[in-house]
Amino acid sequence: MLAVLALAACGGGQRTPEEVVRAWSDALNRGDDAGAAALFASGARVIQGDSELRLAGRPDALAWNRGLPCSGTITALETKGEVVTAVFSLADRPGHTCDAPGVKAETVFRVHEGKIALWHEIASEGSPLPTA
Repeated sequence: MLAVLALAACGGGQRTPEEVVRAWSDALNRGDDAGAAALFASGARVIQGDSELRLAGRPDALAWNRGLPCSGTITALETKGEVVTAVFSLADRPGHTCDAPGVKAETVFRVHEGKIALWHEIASEGSPLPTA
């Protein structure tokens, strides 16, 4: 019992879904594409607009993260179990020119066992939220 408490006190547990989303955002904002990619599960789904992509493994996740033109400061965050909805204010990121600086983008993440299993951009400023 003491060993379990000691591990918990030392941060030995898995990151919460919110912590994973914040870590991904921080890595992307630093230009650390490999660090951002490491947070994705093998087989993760990425949905942006009408396109959907499956990231078969680390190389796919790395290529996808490298292709993102914008960084994003988190301006709002809501967590319900494994699902985190984050609103980002977009900006340039190291080595990239953002195609929509200052725009707000809303993304839903599903984080399972410490890895991003779903990244789904659901709206950006000026576009309505989709209806279910």
